Amino acid sequence: MSVLSAEDHAFFAENGYVVVPNAVPQENLDAVVDAIWEFLGMNPDDPVTWYQGPVRHGGMVEMYQHQAMWDNRQYPRVHQAFSELFDTEKLWVSEDRVSMKPPVHPDYPEYNDKGFIHWDADTSKLPLRFRVQGVLCLTDTTADMGGFQCIPGFHRGLEEWIKTQPADRNPHAPDLNALPEGMKVTPIPGQAGDLIIWINTLAHGNGLNVSSRPRLAQYINMYPAPDDEAMRQARIERWRERKAPQTHWAHGDPRRLEELSGKTAELTPLGRKLLGLDLWE
Repeated sequence: MSVLSAEDHAFFAENGYVVVPNAVPQENLDAVVDAIWEFLGMNPDDPVTWYQGPVRHGGMVEMYQHQAMWDNRQYPRVHQAFSELFDTEKLWVSEDRVSMKPPVHPDYPEYNDKGFIHWDADTSKLPLRFRVQGVLCLTDTTADMGGFQCIPGFHRGLEEWIKTQPADRNPHAPDLNALPEGMKVTPIPGQAGDLIIWINTLAHGNGLNVSSRPRLAQYINMYPAPDDEAMRQARIERWRERKAPQTHWAHGDPRRLEELSGKTAELTPLGRKLLGLDLWE
């Protein structure tokens, strides 16, 4: 059974993102939330503990290989949603992080992260091949919690807009003072279990959390499985050894907590293919 309706596909084409409700069960969400607090060594009921390492100032948590995270990555409804956007089931899942973004606090200004609007690709190299990114709301996330925000529809006129911009513009972040008429940064609220997926040409980011609760999320992305044996073996090793991916945005946990004391995640038959442990037929 399809996850995305014709209306969902039309909305995605028009706005550049789509929301998949109830992407995973509540128990899956709870398991990741519990894992985040345990990994951080923080008390969810004591806000004073939220403003310290190892959580990064932007809210990113350097946890990658926990069983609870893999349970969401390999959940069939999540895979089905990405499959329908790519029109193939033969996908790999990304090794992304989780987020715990605490509310702004006058005593901890270093955590008052406003985020920034950006692209996940170099827009000087258009047209880009179709890729997406996704984020799973682990708890109800209101518009004031600093969650996902974007410029809906901006992707559709991107090439024409770029022609009006200076030659030395930033190809990774738009000038928000020069947006086309009617375009604006819009926070996208979500319910617990909502999976928000957006196209790589959509300018997006996180916002400032001015609520009283932390924003909790798991980033999940999929893409067509490449024919790259070296990459496949590296992914398998990172899963088995519980390591962070080797990329510029993955800073890794200096404590090496997952690597030294974690347990390698168990994978379902679907999960084995999404990792690359088993090949798609």
